[in-house]
Amino acid sequence: MKPVKIGLLGLGTVGGGTINVLARNAGEITRRAGRGIEVTHAAARDLKKARICKTAGIKLTAKPMEVVSDPEIEIVAELMGGMDPARELVLHAIANGKHVVTANKALIARHGNEIFRAARAKGVMVAFEAAVGGGIPIIKAIREGLAGNRIEWLAGIVNGTSNFILSEMRDKDRDFADVLAEAQRLGYAEADPAFDIEGTDAAHKLTILAAIAFGIPLQFDKVYTEGVTRVTRDDVSYAEQFGYRIKHLAIARRTPAGVQLRVHPTLIPRRRLIANVDGVMNAVVVTGDAVGPTLYYGAGAGAEPTASAVVADLVDVVRALTSDPENRVPHLAFQPDALSDLPILPMEQVETAYYLRLQAADRPGVLADVTRILADQEISIEAILQKEPAQEGSDVPVIILTHRVLEQRINQAIARIEALKAISAPVTRIRLEQLAR
Repeated sequence: MKPVKIGLLGLGTVGGGTINVLARNAGEITRRAGRGIEVTHAAARDLKKARICKTAGIKLTAKPMEVVSDPEIEIVAELMGGMDPARELVLHAIANGKHVVTANKALIARHGNEIFRAARAKGVMVAFEAAVGGGIPIIKAIREGLAGNRIEWLAGIVNGTSNFILSEMRDKDRDFADVLAEAQRLGYAEADPAFDIEGTDAAHKLTILAAIAFGIPLQFDKVYTEGVTRVTRDDVSYAEQFGYRIKHLAIARRTPAGVQLRVHPTLIPRRRLIANVDGVMNAVVVTGDAVGPTLYYGAGAGAEPTASAVVADLVDVVRALTSDPENRVPHLAFQPDALSDLPILPMEQVETAYYLRLQAADRPGVLADVTRILADQEISIEAILQKEPAQEGSDVPVIILTHRVLEQRINQAIARIEALKAISAPVTRIRLEQLAR
């Protein structure tokens, strides 16, 4: 059979890596897919730019619409990123009857519902394994490998930049700004790192994982998102003293009241496997009612790890080219007419434990006032650590770990604590999860 012709949108890191993997592993890929996979057309903004791949035999263009309109192209791989013109190009490719493979988590998280509807109407596939976790096959694992389970919760380190920063702060006792600058020098963080360190990237990925895990529509706008910019090296150190590590987690949890979707710094017990995932690596824990907790670990970014997922999607699409569209694996794991309308809980209705750090005057009665406020809100204390003052008369840090409580109550308690004259700075609050069943 003739090879399946692929059109690439984007010849950057992931696009170049995809061409390299397809070329290097052509024999294995053909044996798996049943047909060869050949990139014949590719679009790039700058055609004169040096590439990490060979482009001989590939028709290059600066006009991506030429690729999605080429009648010989059967699958379009959108690897350019961003929202526009990616959304328009993907929808145009679908309208032309072409299957789509994408690594664009923002596009899927924000416009996936629309894109999947269009794909179903045209009987084509949209594959997006590379959108979450780089080379980790986490989407396939949840959508297919755990199909016999009722997924209870998942929690993941899905942004390598934030994980690198927190790992360096802990291991080398460094400040956030110092490590961020190094991450930028090493290429782990962009010149404008807000997308990573403020949690938006992780929220896109959580939106996708939660939809597949729970069979709900993609709802990026309902994800609570908090970055790592306010975590200090003191917080990292105090967490260690209590036996915890701080990780930037994306958490989705099914509860009787609804679904929690949240991204924020989190204390987790350092004995947990995911607490020991360091540097730019990613990991996701998924817990099902039958299988229990499962862990997926690997490179979350990079040319060839991400290309690994892109090529796997290409193989899946090629295998399915002759199959009945009604018998394909659904985009969001559940049949489109069986998606649930489970409510997404606002953060105030989420229950978790907390780490609180206060700057308090070093005088009698202050701690009693604080604990009285917590008691009034029915907040139980697990542990308290009060440090010695740096010099006589200076404020002291007081660290409190609480038991589980509704966020609404902790918000009210923090407001009252900050109103005390003996408290000299805003209270630092970091959520705490045991990540147990």
